[in-house]
Amino acid sequence: MIIAPDRDPRGVVLFAPGAGGDPARYGALITAARDAGFIVAAPVHERFDVRTVTDGQVRERAISLAEVLRETGREDVPVVATGHSVGGWAALCLAGAQPWSRDGHRLSVPVEARVSKVIALAPTLGWFRAPGALDRLRVPVVVMTGAADRVTPPSTVDVLRAAPATISVRTYPGVGHLDFLTSLPPNVSPTPGLDHHAFLATLTQDFVRELA
Repeated sequence: MIIAPDRDPRGVVLFAPGAGGDPARYGALITAARDAGFIVAAPVHERFDVRTVTDGQVRERAISLAEVLRETGREDVPVVATGHSVGGWAALCLAGAQPWSRDGHRLSVPVEARVSKVIALAPTLGWFRAPGALDRLRVPVVVMTGAADRVTPPSTVDVLRAAPATISVRTYPGVGHLDFLTSLPPNVSPTPGLDHHAFLATLTQDFVRELA
């Protein structure tokens, strides 16, 4: 999926969804980025279970993100890589982070020199724990995380501190892992006590501000 603004674009936003694979579930963020003047390139992926995901399935997320960037045909504007959960992982890969598999093998993923910033929403970071995995991650990284996230708790962001990059973290009280989706999956409710609509409004504002 590639959507373009009505005016000359300010840049390209690469958006990678989480394990569900459907960028349409992040409609608030995608629409806001487009309305702010950015081309939004968001590939659709096969859904997978994070408990049984293979190296090939996660690699496909980063590869597809690089491919959709080439499809935009715009090499004259800056690029921000962003995504939720494993999508945030893919965005970090494109910016130079080197993932390693669970059995200790280096995963081959594309790196895009055009990426000037990463905005990672509740990213999965366990693949970057190997020594030197973050040595090539040098662009600014903004992490948006939920204080009530039990999948990727705020403490997991500490993995990124090894990178020679500026790491900024914004933690949202009472927010869980799936609350970053505009449209929650069937039979999934917002974190108890969270005003999901109000949170999405705040998240969207913060997201667009970081794109500048």
